[in-house]
Amino acid sequence: MKKPIYIKYLLAIITVLSLNFQSIGYAQDLTKIDSLLQAKYPDNGPGATYLISKNGNVIYKKAFGLANLELNVPMKTDNVFKIGSITKQFTAISILMLKEKGKLNLDDEITKYIPDYPTNGNKITIHHLLNHTSGIKDYTKIKGLNAISQKDLTPTELIDFSKNEPVDFVPGEKFKYNNSGYVILGQIIEKITGQSYGEFVEEQIFKKLEMKASQYASQRKVIKNRASGYQMSDSYTNRMNFSLTLSYSAGSLMSTVDDMFKWQEAIKNHLLVSKEITEKAFTNYTLNNGEHTNYGYGWHIKNINNDKTFEHGGAIFGFKSMGVYFPDLDIYVIALSNCLCNSPTKITREIAELAAKN
Repeated sequence: MKKPIYIKYLLAIITVLSLNFQSIGYAQDLTKIDSLLQAKYPDNGPGATYLISKNGNVIYKKAFGLANLELNVPMKTDNVFKIGSITKQFTAISILMLKEKGKLNLDDEITKYIPDYPTNGNKITIHHLLNHTSGIKDYTKIKGLNAISQKDLTPTELIDFSKNEPVDFVPGEKFKYNNSGYVILGQIIEKITGQSYGEFVEEQIFKKLEMKASQYASQRKVIKNRASGYQMSDSYTNRMNFSLTLSYSAGSLMSTVDDMFKWQEAIKNHLLVSKEITEKAFTNYTLNNGEHTNYGYGWHIKNINNDKTFEHGGAIFGFKSMGVYFPDLDIYVIALSNCLCNSPTKITREIAELAAKN
């Protein structure tokens, strides 16, 4: 039986009104996001760029504060930032790309690629490195780090700096965030491919995805739209000087919010590795005792209001970053900032929560 015409009209009107109310609510939330970010990043201080996407479309993109304090240069949405530990996502996917090509297995022991690495009888695998469950000592927690911070080290020299430290625990026994593991992964990528880590990521990821503003960081190279980095003591200071070899495959990439959106879309649409392999990056792995790590490969696995999130932050001298993705809602929020003094982590999660309400 056909519905009367007036009922069809009524349903159509209700649908339109519903969409209008949703749009009004969304506009209000975007205005609220503006207010939050303007308060956090005033016009006369270091700033940030933010991007929000929903269902593959950018719905919000703005810049706040200054890209350079000394020259009073306003931040722009195409400014380039060091992204710190979000680099680990690129390292993890690089490993999975090599896995898909049959160049390695995730249960390979690291001594297969670095034969002289002292495991002290422990079986440390690529999986343990990716998932922060290896138990090896994090080199950023070792005394003497400042002494090498301005030296240009090879990956081997950086690994040698901490490899003889006692392990924190038996592999798989605990989850403990670990930069050393991702440095070793970078070395494994180099051993397999014959390329430097930076060359591999630029050729196999950035060029393929047309992430034209992204690159392995350089202190000397002139980089268009580079944001200056700052720290805070009693007042703003230029970031601490250090060698980028210190962060290597654990934190030395640079990008923009637009390129990070391309990255997220590529991961979502399996442009670099198959769906089956991609899922390995977002599996909530377990420890030896069965407890979940709440970490996959390069992404924390969390929740905001019972909605699953894949997220990660980054901190490197002068810069902080944060990215949150709702896989079930297809909402992505990425924030890049140019001061260690003003972390975007908390507010990015709050903004993600607002975006997820509509």
